[in-house]
Amino acid sequence: MSDARPLVDLLLRKSKIVREGEQALSLRAQEDRGRRWADENGYQVRRVWKENLSAWSDVERPQYDAAMAAVLGGETNALWCAFLDRFSRKGAEAVVPILGTARVIFDYERLDSSNERDRRWIIQRAEDAYEYSQRLSHNVRTTKDRQRREGRWLSAAPFGLEINDPKDRKIRPAERWGVIEDVFYQIAGGKAARALAREYNSAGMRTATGKDFTAGTVRDIVDNPVYEGWQVGSGGKSQKRRQAYRDEKGQKVSVAEDMARMIPADVAERARRVLHGHQLPEGFRPGRTLHLLTDLVRCAGCGSAMTASGQSMACSRNMHGGVCPAPASVKRTTLEQYVAGEWQDRIGGLEMGDPLVVAVAQRWQALNAPEETEEAREAVAAVKAAEAAIQRLVEDRQAGLYDGAAGKHYPRLLKQAEADLAAAQERQAKFAGPRIDLTMFDDWMVFQDRWEASDLSAKRDLLRLAIDRVTVTKARARGTSSWARSESLSSGQSPSRPHRRRRRRRRSRNSPKLRSAE
Repeated sequence: MSDARPLVDLLLRKSKIVREGEQALSLRAQEDRGRRWADENGYQVRRVWKENLSAWSDVERPQYDAAMAAVLGGETNALWCAFLDRFSRKGAEAVVPILGTARVIFDYERLDSSNERDRRWIIQRAEDAYEYSQRLSHNVRTTKDRQRREGRWLSAAPFGLEINDPKDRKIRPAERWGVIEDVFYQIAGGKAARALAREYNSAGMRTATGKDFTAGTVRDIVDNPVYEGWQVGSGGKSQKRRQAYRDEKGQKVSVAEDMARMIPADVAERARRVLHGHQLPEGFRPGRTLHLLTDLVRCAGCGSAMTASGQSMACSRNMHGGVCPAPASVKRTTLEQYVAGEWQDRIGGLEMGDPLVVAVAQRWQALNAPEETEEAREAVAAVKAAEAAIQRLVEDRQAGLYDGAAGKHYPRLLKQAEADLAAAQERQAKFAGPRIDLTMFDDWMVFQDRWEASDLSAKRDLLRLAIDRVTVTKARARGTSSWARSESLSSGQSPSRPHRRRRRRRRSRNSPKLRSAE
């Protein structure tokens, strides 16, 4: 015999994330309470929605959204919630849509959204919860900011470190500190992150959580300022990289018990330059897996990076099972030929005295000097790292990292980054020699021969002086040409080249066309 009782869904939430997840005791207690309510009021439970997360405004709540869609769409007759502040802390805006349109039961408060007499009380309690959450958030943020300024480590100690005294919460090297040192020195010496992770896994080593090492694990260690002894800031969801925290004066704050025992700054900086491709270690030669356009190509469909896949470059989001509205794919060698040709045309069309021409010649000279020393390579790497640091600052500002109070630090940090770049360029100039050779730009064939004679590392570096991004658009149909667009953020705009057209590379009917697979 079918159950004719009306349906009710249960919305359960524990605001503090715990290891037990959706099996937390408080969630089970809420479910028992909800089922008793259903039995006492003649309802049958259709579905239980469980959350183990915050209900604050910047948190995605797919379970809450689905529960609301179900009750507003008529899939269930009612929605039960143990406490109003477990429902939402966004205030009246969260409860107004349900008033008079759907039945939501707030058990503890004994309020029912379908009851006209409860409307005012529901709105009032929702606003009370919102006000409490705002006040709590302010207090927590203020307390944590003070503790950061005092150099206290606020969470569990990172891998390889420990907290010595719970009162001052300073960190110091722990039992597995040797692994951290090995990571930094191996990467600084040219070891690939993926190869190092495989080496650790083969030796039976595991991370702090008991998982295998990955290239991402190694990158997270190298990029974390805490291993140099610096406090780490909280940049919110927009911050992709860990950054050193800065106080109200813009100064870094030490969180180490003894800075001398931490990773030296020069080792850390070198490891990061090598890890992110700004510096190749002495004696290193690019392998077959390193491609000319790696990290430069983007899919127009979703904006994701395009990565090498066999003989092609394809949308990485689509390759890893994500959703891309128009996933692009193109033969890698064809794209490389096309972009290299566009780069040569762009540089060849500039005036002889153009700053970009001088920059290309200077970098070319530094990269291909036969008498180049390790010190000279360090100088070139420092320039690339300084350029990347400025780019990161700009990207972080666009992502909102310097909104609000943190905005006062941005001009000073940008000025310091520009000063670092100027100092790195001055140091590099000492190794480039007093004279910059521009004669190769006078003859197109010489220019092209010099390009072909450069190794892969030099070509990758030179391309990025004039081209910051290559965007590939999926073809309309199989067999038709896709569209690749290079963006030059370094020069600001595409150069005009009226008087140098005779040196442009002539494209024949057999010149490569970009094609994107379905």
